[in-house]
Amino acid sequence: MKRIILTGGGTAGHVTPNIALLPRLRSAGYEISYIGSEQGMEKQLIEAQGIPYYGISSGKLRRYFDLKNFTDPFRVLKGCGQALQLMKELKPDVVFSKGGFVAVPVVVAARRRHIPVICHESDLTPGLANKLSMPSATKVCCNFPETLQYLPRGKAVLTGCPIRQKLREGNREAAREMTGFLADKPVVLVMGGSLGAAAVNKAVRDALDTLLKDWQIIHLCGKGKLDTSLTDIKGYIQYEYIQEELADLFALSDVVISRAGANAICELLALKKPALLIPLPSDASRGDQLLNAESFARQGFSMVLEEKALTGERLTGAIRELYNNRQSYIRAMDESPQSDAIEAIFSLLDEAASSHSSSSSR
Repeated sequence: MKRIILTGGGTAGHVTPNIALLPRLRSAGYEISYIGSEQGMEKQLIEAQGIPYYGISSGKLRRYFDLKNFTDPFRVLKGCGQALQLMKELKPDVVFSKGGFVAVPVVVAARRRHIPVICHESDLTPGLANKLSMPSATKVCCNFPETLQYLPRGKAVLTGCPIRQKLREGNREAAREMTGFLADKPVVLVMGGSLGAAAVNKAVRDALDTLLKDWQIIHLCGKGKLDTSLTDIKGYIQYEYIQEELADLFALSDVVISRAGANAICELLALKKPALLIPLPSDASRGDQLLNAESFARQGFSMVLEEKALTGERLTGAIRELYNNRQSYIRAMDESPQSDAIEAIFSLLDEAASSHSSSSSR
């Protein structure tokens, strides 16, 4: 039996791709363990999957002044020692790192033990944690063709991002029953993330009368952002957040309005959903969503409307253009090599694990 350690944490984006790989790894008979931070959000997410979880000390490597900058290096060193001990105990054949600062000690420890490491970078430009991990990696996977130029020559592989198989198994009729929508009118799914997006919410609601002439709207507006005055409007349904039924809502939707987080847009690519991306502006992020959205637009997968230009009227025009040209976006996504990321990444992991297992048995 081959053994693998998964690592990554800090945000759900560093954990859900690992979870997406679990069925494929299990089907191949891998013994799976996870190393994350002692109290990070990843602990609960991974334990819910029935995977042994090992917490280590971790710190954040900041580019700005903070008093924790003086203590966190000691936490990182402690984490390196803990990770090294876990490598000796668990004896993995390969490590898969999805990033986040907790992954750095794990990757360093794997290198010390001569264990191959496959890293994955979600955003168009690598984050600091992955920059620190790359020298120890055997291969570095990425989501965007443009990212290849930032990765070490000979290690970079364009794979896309693994998404949960369950998202591909949605039921249109279950969603139609859930929403009460008609069968003969197209559906727009609006997603602003789990916290919602105030500017997107406002534009959708400002344009609602016009939009409902041509489309039915599923609006995931974020926690605490329901507008109770719009509850009984035919063809419009709003939810704070959807988890279990999201696959059904995707199946029912003809086009999607979304932020441009890497995992979110890779899900749209895998599901072949034409999208209007409204990325977080640079003053609200490090600018990665703008770059992600521009890449998807260049590849012909999506349209982009920047938040600073967002109005109800422009939103309506963009949705109409997207819907009318949806088949061209679907064709471009059909031809993309990034649409089967699970198998691409599994092949890299299995090759590395097999090579390590063979050399260890000599």
